[in-house]
Amino acid sequence: MPIFWLSEQNIVFPDPELADPQGVLAIGGDLSPQRLLKAYEMGIFPWFGPGEPILWWSPDPRFVLFPDELKVARSMRPYFNQGKFEVTYDQQFETVMRRCAAQYRPGQGGTWITQGMVKGYTQLHEMGYAHSVEVLEEGHLVGGLYGIALGKVFYGESMFTEVSNASKFGFISLVRRLKGRGFRLIDCQQETPHLASLGARSIPRRKFLGYLEQNEAEPALRGKWHT
Repeated sequence: MPIFWLSEQNIVFPDPELADPQGVLAIGGDLSPQRLLKAYEMGIFPWFGPGEPILWWSPDPRFVLFPDELKVARSMRPYFNQGKFEVTYDQQFETVMRRCAAQYRPGQGGTWITQGMVKGYTQLHEMGYAHSVEVLEEGHLVGGLYGIALGKVFYGESMFTEVSNASKFGFISLVRRLKGRGFRLIDCQQETPHLASLGARSIPRRKFLGYLEQNEAEPALRGKWHT
């Protein structure tokens, strides 16, 4: 499969089904809020290293979590019963992004969360599309995650943790909140053992894109989320 070059002037993406076997679809373009929104609506996301051109991905299969399939390990229950952490939403979006960028990840020599990514997603946050989850311990930020909400689909981007189980606590809290608001799908992009332990699983890309087609009729709930 060819890899498509994107224009910086025209916000157009090729069919996501045309991605190569690794999931790479296109290269170039920019990280403007308008392009990012168009990408996520089509099931495409940016992922590239520092100093590299922008790469756009549409992997097959796609790793997702259906809210009804959330698994909460018995070991996590005391954290909720005892109120180990406090969770807030949309209070420290840019800080959460930067802490995700600084998170050490085995096997990775750097971060894909570049300054351009921070700028683009922060603009989406200001527009009411991108959201953050903050996990606090005694008032200090110790974990969190961020992503984009469109219709009834939440597109998770990254998470960080500085104390044991903080990011997991935040993710479980988010899934429960999304389920209460009628969200049908959480996009986790690519498989990780961490997310698999929480109930996420792989589905064919074609099926994932079918869910997104159904989601087009759902209005986006724009604006900051309140605790």
